[in-house]
Amino acid sequence: MMSSVGIVSLGCAKNRVDAEMMMFQLRQAGFQLKEDPAMADAVIVNTCGFIESAKQESIDEILELAALKKEGRIKAIIVTGCLAERYHSEIMKELGEVDAVIGIGKNADIAAVVQQALDGEKVESFPDKMRLPMEGGRVQSTEQHWAYLKIADGCDNCCTYCAIPLIRGGFRSRRMENILEEAERLVKNGVKELNVIAQDTTRYGIDLYGELKLAELLRKLCKIDGLQWIRVLYCYPDRITDELLDTIREEDKIVNYIDLPLQHCNGRVLRAMNRRGDQESLLALVAHIREKIPGVVLRTTMIAGFPGETEAEFEELSDFVAQTRFERLGCFAYSREEDTPAALMEGQLEEELKNRRAELITEQEALIIDRWCEAQVGRELEVLVDGFDRYADCYCGRSRYDAPEVDPCVFFTAPERKPRPGELVRVRITDHIDCDLTGEMI
Repeated sequence: MMSSVGIVSLGCAKNRVDAEMMMFQLRQAGFQLKEDPAMADAVIVNTCGFIESAKQESIDEILELAALKKEGRIKAIIVTGCLAERYHSEIMKELGEVDAVIGIGKNADIAAVVQQALDGEKVESFPDKMRLPMEGGRVQSTEQHWAYLKIADGCDNCCTYCAIPLIRGGFRSRRMENILEEAERLVKNGVKELNVIAQDTTRYGIDLYGELKLAELLRKLCKIDGLQWIRVLYCYPDRITDELLDTIREEDKIVNYIDLPLQHCNGRVLRAMNRRGDQESLLALVAHIREKIPGVVLRTTMIAGFPGETEAEFEELSDFVAQTRFERLGCFAYSREEDTPAALMEGQLEEELKNRRAELITEQEALIIDRWCEAQVGRELEVLVDGFDRYADCYCGRSRYDAPEVDPCVFFTAPERKPRPGELVRVRITDHIDCDLTGEMI
């Protein structure tokens, strides 16, 4: 009997797609895939190395598996992903229980690496990160009715706080025909919702075709029979074109939802981040998007406590959040990441101050979301059913306004019949609890 493998994928959705591709290779090589890693012979930890908290989560996961290995419950631990790519041999040196550490350029050889680890070899390999597989089969790890569709990897934006270009390399698009073929395959397997992802989706195509091609790609995706929803995530503000906005407005399958990470609004802070714009231009952009797409829901992320951020600049950020009233917003305290330009900047703020500023923005946004939820009461929303929540004792799903894994849910009763996961139903909203809407299926 072939050995079994479990995989723990941490961090972003792009990392999850990498894990799904590795799972496919392992299955093709004859390994059994275990849903519970503790029941497997070998466990892969597909790590995140973006910010300090994510790195610590990866290390904690490895240490938990090391305890299982010591008990004899698992035989080998393999570390992949961004933390492995970023810190190379330091992982093996500091965590002796680890049997293999490989960079993202070695993902294509994951089956051989797992077998070597199970055979008692210590493996460390970090080939060119550009060898990361962009094409190939996947074992879908999300629920059957929704999936991520990664259209590119790497990043050329080089924001001063971000280590992604160091870890993943430069931006590189997938060929459009390959993306469409994968999307059709996913839909044939039952996917109703595709969430389009890349480090910067709006840059898609510029490296392959010499021009921005996201709008064209989206229109072609809309022609796939059986696909119900398309959601666009990680849009860079400088590349929000009218062509893209018109496409989102005109195509019914594309939900009126844009993820637009802005990070800040103050011009000086944005320049220090190697980003463009200021409060005036960003307010104009948000107004333009809402004018072009009536009823659009906007999601953004902000960074509080960037080096040198003054109290006045933070107040400007707070005022900006109050004015823009983003329906979805996450705020993070600046994380000082080694080997990034921002880590060497003067004016590094105390952790307590950074965390407090992030908490203030989060509390401010909670009030905005609460008022938005109040405005939904009495409306009928189309909801994609995710399943039955036994803790809430009712069904749960997501509206067009809710991206999977990061946004709130819709909890609802269904007195007439039992809806199936992946089914689109109409729910009359009657109330809300925190950020989640509640209602009854019509």
